[in-house]
Amino acid sequence: MDFSTKSSTDPPLALLDTPSPETNTRAAMVPETADDRDRCPVRMDELVSLCARRGLLFQSSEIYGGINGFWDYGPLGVELKNNLKAFWWQRVVRQRDDVEGVDTAIICHPRTWEASGHVEHFSDPMVDCRGCKKRFRADQLDDVGRCEAAEDGVHDFTEARHFNLMLRTFIGASEDAAASAYLRPETCQSVFTDFKRVREVSRQKLPFGIAQIGKAFRNEINPRNFTFRSREFEQAELEFFVHPSQRETWFDYWLDERRRFHRDLGFGDDVLRVRAHEPDELAHYAKQAADLEFRFPFGFQEIEGIHDRGDWDLSRHSEYAGKDQGVTDEQTKEHYTPMVIETSVGMDRTCLALLVNAYAEETLEGGETRTVMRFPTFLAPIQVAVLPLSKKLGEATRKLAADLRRRLNVFHDESGNIGRRYRRQDEAGTPFCVTYDFDSETDAKVTIRERDSMTQERIALDQVRPWLEERLESPA
Repeated sequence: MDFSTKSSTDPPLALLDTPSPETNTRAAMVPETADDRDRCPVRMDELVSLCARRGLLFQSSEIYGGINGFWDYGPLGVELKNNLKAFWWQRVVRQRDDVEGVDTAIICHPRTWEASGHVEHFSDPMVDCRGCKKRFRADQLDDVGRCEAAEDGVHDFTEARHFNLMLRTFIGASEDAAASAYLRPETCQSVFTDFKRVREVSRQKLPFGIAQIGKAFRNEINPRNFTFRSREFEQAELEFFVHPSQRETWFDYWLDERRRFHRDLGFGDDVLRVRAHEPDELAHYAKQAADLEFRFPFGFQEIEGIHDRGDWDLSRHSEYAGKDQGVTDEQTKEHYTPMVIETSVGMDRTCLALLVNAYAEETLEGGETRTVMRFPTFLAPIQVAVLPLSKKLGEATRKLAADLRRRLNVFHDESGNIGRRYRRQDEAGTPFCVTYDFDSETDAKVTIRERDSMTQERIALDQVRPWLEERLESPA
């Protein structure tokens, strides 16, 4: 196929390409194979249904039929994602004295993307089907399905052409070339442009890092697999700056650290693996790279990358901005451009991995089936539910819930029988349910039920908060 450069007259990929009437959330996923299901017991359609039913995740602009590649986090989903981001920030930034945090703008100076190579090279090969008028990536045609407009179901593809993945916008009142800008396709470039100022104001010496969590945007030709490949997503990235002689040592260090982070999320060897990039996979400026891959229902896929980016980024910005981004060693007087070791984790992909890893269906005694989300306790959207056995006890439990909310994320529920309320909290992934019964009025004790084992323990009211806090603490 002819991978010719996309011309300015090519029609842009519509930003509001809503699914056709027969297309829904499930249809946006690559079909699972028997081999996929053997490797991962969770079916994506079951997980997607739970996410919508429990308010974890659902399509953006749902009342208008949705907008392809964009997703909204509901009340439970945003808590899960915020807890994940807080854990990453605590581990990567606050627990270290050699990493500084920033929060940079989504829109950068257009020259940023010329220096980084995105304007020239950030593209995917695409083809259009002349029959159904759909657009696909030319390197992902094995799972496109049948053509709905052809009797034989065979697509009639155009020649491939490159399609730039950056989303263009305009700054100010005019929409000419001078006002053109891009929504950032990655968060790291603004870290590189801020490198010198952050180093100076924080009085850091190499080696040190700059970290941030933020939104990025890519005009994906074919978003798919639920939230795994979207057009709007969130990244948590660390750019760690080192002397050229230390790059291998720090690459190995951060690969081990990031693997430990995912282990603490509950990802065992059965669902998490490290895959080193082959030489022909590496970017031209990279010395080495490795992906941390999670076993999704659609196979092992990357959730985080660790990259030795060399001095490519700082050197390019030095050239394009005309301002030296190098550093001088105070003792040896050596002047050099730092090498960069990058860790880049997708928050949305990791949230999806947490959902897959947590989902379980169990058959209980008597034949009843329960769905339970086994989130790590410190990441659970709701940490504790306070449940009065009867509505008549609601006043006392509301006071207890208010006291616990000073430190924990608490849900108060007095609707329905206690068994049904337990099941609702199991689906939400709530680790502990505190039940206040009529005996609590006299013995000043409550029953705490643990989600996974469903065991119950009687605890004095004045010990409830320390008992819970001890069990909800995140790993060091």
